[in-house]
Amino acid sequence: MANVLDLANQWLRLDKEPATRAEIQSLLAQNNLDELEHRLSTRLTFGTAGLRAQMGAGFARLNSLTIIQTSQGLAEYLLSVLPNAAAHGIVVGHDARHNSQHFADLAAAVFESKGIVVWWYEDIVHTPLVPFAVKTLRAAAGIMITASHNPARDNGYKVYGPNGCQINSPEDTSIATSILLNLEPQTWTSQGSSLRRPVLNAMRSQYMHCLGQLPHLPEAGERSIRFVYTPMHGVGLRYMIPAVEMIGMKSGMTVVDQQGQPNPDFPTVNYPNPEEKGALDLAISIAEENGINLIIANDPDADRFAVAEKIADGWHQFTGDQVGVLLAHWIFSSISSQLTTDDIMLTTAVSSQMLSCMAEAEGFSVRETLTGFKWLGNVAQGLKEQGKRVHFAYEEALGYMFPSVVSDKDGITASVMFLSACSKWGSPWTQLQKLYGKYGYFETTNTYWRSPNIQKTQSVFEAIRNIEQPFPSHVGHRKVVRWRDLTTGYDSATEKHVPDLPTSANTQMLTCWLDGSDSDDGIRFTVRASGTEPKIKIYLECRSKHQKSAHEGAVEALQYLRETWFRDPSLRWKIAPQTLDTK
Repeated sequence: MANVLDLANQWLRLDKEPATRAEIQSLLAQNNLDELEHRLSTRLTFGTAGLRAQMGAGFARLNSLTIIQTSQGLAEYLLSVLPNAAAHGIVVGHDARHNSQHFADLAAAVFESKGIVVWWYEDIVHTPLVPFAVKTLRAAAGIMITASHNPARDNGYKVYGPNGCQINSPEDTSIATSILLNLEPQTWTSQGSSLRRPVLNAMRSQYMHCLGQLPHLPEAGERSIRFVYTPMHGVGLRYMIPAVEMIGMKSGMTVVDQQGQPNPDFPTVNYPNPEEKGALDLAISIAEENGINLIIANDPDADRFAVAEKIADGWHQFTGDQVGVLLAHWIFSSISSQLTTDDIMLTTAVSSQMLSCMAEAEGFSVRETLTGFKWLGNVAQGLKEQGKRVHFAYEEALGYMFPSVVSDKDGITASVMFLSACSKWGSPWTQLQKLYGKYGYFETTNTYWRSPNIQKTQSVFEAIRNIEQPFPSHVGHRKVVRWRDLTTGYDSATEKHVPDLPTSANTQMLTCWLDGSDSDDGIRFTVRASGTEPKIKIYLECRSKHQKSAHEGAVEALQYLRETWFRDPSLRWKIAPQTLDTK
């Protein structure tokens, strides 16, 4: 354990923050070597999502020291690869979590000490306002201090590149290397530098102007919508109010007062994530009291968007796929008269195939990417450079992107577009049934197994690959009509069997297409290992002309996979909140 004591002494030499110094000193006094080992023996790993972790003392947690070290590494990287990076500057924003403002101030102080202009948000912002400013100000990068919808004990450090998109590989690896070369803190306080330029009012005004340019916003005299809104104890309300004022719907909004103002403890929910079971219970209660049938919600940093509606047999919370196809069709209807195959919408490999079926029927194009807006945003930028028109992108995890505003998911813009659509539709549930009637029913079931460790996860995937060579011919009674393995780099349907999506030997991701039955049109499912948690996730979808047979096909396939591929007793199955929703 001598090494742990050396690490503790190293920490105390580097850290100047009284609270976190006291944590390590207390653990030393208690001779709590196990906890010291846990906190000090590993270092936070910087990746495409930046950093996200529990706050507290130690190299393995998020704190003032790790924020400074990360900012020093990022600054040196930008100065080395981008001409005039210092003059172009870095956008710095933060949400309302514990320590977010302090961490943002520390990061800004580091950038100033390197001679870099800081485009500074003086108050809390929703995450999309950072990439918006990167694009508008032509900044070298942007950082947002947020942990999105994580528990209250967490925080994060999210990085955007000069194109206003989340960074992707190999930039993350280069930044991570630069961080390790710049671990000695150079500054702990801001010197009141003239390099810090406040931009909140200007960027907020320009952002709202961009929202006002979106297609198909309500016109005077159109249907008034009553809805309940919750920002889930986050920053959303101060951006939602001017947004709904702009489209003439503020009078119809009832705010969940208990969740309306920022509170970093998130006291009314177990998890501040609108996907989680029970997260909308308070909003539903307020809606019932006021006779309102529609609820919209953002997560605490307002980059995600969720919807629930009261229908004949109770409240239905729309899945991310359902909201995605509703928004896609709304956008399609505003541009349908001049559509060509150069008009494109994007989705991910684990989202519903309904958007592709809609595109095939209506004459526009859909491209799939890997999961995450680091892919959706950067692919959209690449297509734009080719002269294509990318109108919309979404992923099933409640993320929706409108590239004319920002190249990342944006819960405020999604709210504006969805409410605008409701002014025409009336009921989004009724509109969804019309789309099912036209394009077919797509029953999705997204769930996961919790794995005891990474070795078990890898062994599960290897066992699947070894069922049959080069891939299983059947899953139950259904024939496998296509097999794609993005870990080994194999696709049975492409020329030379090379996948059309990026591959990586360091990630586990399999996709399987199954033939149809007498009652449905086939199944697609993807199984992948989570990159942030010890989970094996599955995204399964059955398509049919009838809702009942689509549901039955999805249930049957998932049951077979549970009993065969994932029967290992060390895997713990978790039913996700929206799994096998029959409404």
